[in-house]
Amino acid sequence: MASDSQIEWTEQTWNPVTGCTKISPGCKHCYAEIMAGRLKAMGAVGYEDGFRLALHPERLAQPLQRKKDTVYFVNSMSDLFHEAVPDNFIDQVFDVIRRTPHHTYQILTKRADRLTGYFAQRSCPENVWLGVSVEDRAYGLPRIDYLRQVNARIRFLSVEPLLEDLGEFDLTGIHWVIVGGESGPKARPMRPEWVQNVKHVSDKAGVAFFFKQWGGWGADGVKRHKKANGRLFLGKTWDAYPVAAVTSV
Repeated sequence: MASDSQIEWTEQTWNPVTGCTKISPGCKHCYAEIMAGRLKAMGAVGYEDGFRLALHPERLAQPLQRKKDTVYFVNSMSDLFHEAVPDNFIDQVFDVIRRTPHHTYQILTKRADRLTGYFAQRSCPENVWLGVSVEDRAYGLPRIDYLRQVNARIRFLSVEPLLEDLGEFDLTGIHWVIVGGESGPKARPMRPEWVQNVKHVSDKAGVAFFFKQWGGWGADGVKRHKKANGRLFLGKTWDAYPVAAVTSV
C-alpha cells in the first residue's frame, strides 16, 4: 500500500480529535502521547495543550478536499469514542465519511463498550473499517464481543502492543487481525510464540493476518531499534488485507 503515513497498514491519518487518557495496560507507553509532547515543543498547531483531549472542527473538511481515493486512519492521535467526545461531534465525523465514499476510513478504539450504544440508532457507513485494540486477555479480548455487535462491513483487531499469550479466542465476524510489538525506550517484549498463536487462531478462522512489526524487541529476545528488528515473522512478511477490501487497497 502506497502511504504518506508511517503506519504500515494505512495511507493517511486524519485527526479531528487529538489527545486521550489511559484506560488499560496497552496505553502505558502511548506513542501518541509522546508524539504530542514533541509537537507541543515544536509549536505545532493543535497541540498547544499537548495530549489533553481537544476537538478540531476546523479539520473536519480535510478529506473532502482530497479527490484521490485514500485509506484514512481516523484519529491516530486520539480515540474517536473517548467518553469526552460528544455524540454530535462523532456524527459530524461520520457525515464527512458518508460524503466521501471514494475514501476508506479505518477507525480504532479501546472504548469498545461505547460502540454498541452509539450504533444502536445509527448505521455504520460502508466505507468504514471498524476496529478495537486487543493487547491482553483481561482488557483486550472482551472488546471483540462489543465490536462483533456492530454491523460494519469490515471489523478488525489491532493486537498491538501484544503483551501476553492470548490463548484461544473467538474471531467470528472479524475480517482482519494486525499484530505488532511495542516500540520506544521502555518497550515491553513480545514473544514469538504469542504471535504464532494469534496467527494460528487467525488461520483457523480464515481471517486475514497482518504482521506490523516486532517493535523494540526482536524475535531473538534482543532489545534494539524497531527498524533493526524489522517485520519478518517466520522468515517472511505478512501483509494480508480483508478479502472484501482488497480491491480498495
